[in-house]
Amino acid sequence: MRIDVSQNATNAEYSTLSPALAVGDKEPDRNLALELVRVTEAAAIAGGHWVGFGDKNLADGAAVDAMRSLLQTVHFNGIVVIGEGEKDEAPMLFNGERVGDGSGPECDVAVDPIDGTRLTALGINNALAVLAVAERGSMFDPSAVFYMEKLVTGPEAADMVDLRLPVKQNLHLIAKANNKKVSQLNVMILDRDRHKPLVEEIRAAGARTKFIMDGDVAGAIAAAREGTDVDALMGIGGTPEGIVAACAIKSLGGVIQGRLWPTSDEEKQKALDAGHDLDRVLSTNDLVTSDNCYFAATGITDGDLLRGVRYSKDKVLTQSIVMRSKSGTIRVVDGEHQAHKWETYARVRD
Repeated sequence: MRIDVSQNATNAEYSTLSPALAVGDKEPDRNLALELVRVTEAAAIAGGHWVGFGDKNLADGAAVDAMRSLLQTVHFNGIVVIGEGEKDEAPMLFNGERVGDGSGPECDVAVDPIDGTRLTALGINNALAVLAVAERGSMFDPSAVFYMEKLVTGPEAADMVDLRLPVKQNLHLIAKANNKKVSQLNVMILDRDRHKPLVEEIRAAGARTKFIMDGDVAGAIAAAREGTDVDALMGIGGTPEGIVAACAIKSLGGVIQGRLWPTSDEEKQKALDAGHDLDRVLSTNDLVTSDNCYFAATGITDGDLLRGVRYSKDKVLTQSIVMRSKSGTIRVVDGEHQAHKWETYARVRD
């Protein structure tokens, strides 16, 4: 039997790329993922020098500097839509700043050089350097409403929970979806006075609570990712962090639901003037409409998600995670860096 090995036969039988994974010339492609990891690694290494040093502003400043510097080398035309911005009164990586080398696809960029500046300053777990990228115009504009009520859980219960339901009912739905008892659930929550009534509801339902001081991007990812022993994240946290987390959840599966939570009459009016319905529950796809988005994070301190930056005499060790929603790919990247080549970001003391 003669086997046809012509080019036509080969193309008919084999495909080099699934059409579902294909992107156009003007869209961010898979090569962007590892470029973004280089950016978060730089921010983590720079901020990592200030771990436990007691000054969150110095740590954040170092990470911002490093992230901004590396972002300018990335092959894209980015605009910061979730930045250090108005809330932090930051002079760099502010909302509207252009980043990237100016070539390649047009993108929305969300940055958080240190998610958990206080954690970094005090040497407490779960500080991350975080970056998310999506196609231009796809990230939600919260119109200067800095906080939102959130509910995050994994793929099993994603289609069952609803932020409008009572806490007890959502917990029973999550338990049922995961074949657990409610008493076996772990609910992650920011340690804030405003959450005292919520904590009472969670405990009255029979579930356990796991408090975090800051850093609810890591908390949201832990709630959506398998194997973390976190079944849900609940409570009021940052709106920018919610949008960043949505980029990760696009790859992980699961769901994030949010409802804007203005802290003042001025914020409320800004939201209403921008056309927001403050009763509306925003889903993952509302927070990020693109199906082609990226999330990268590098650990600064050890945590539930990643190992923190470690230093030896001649090496800097990092651990990162990078996700791409188009393919659903999640990579954990262990980096080994020659310390003397990163001296630019070493701590400078008077």
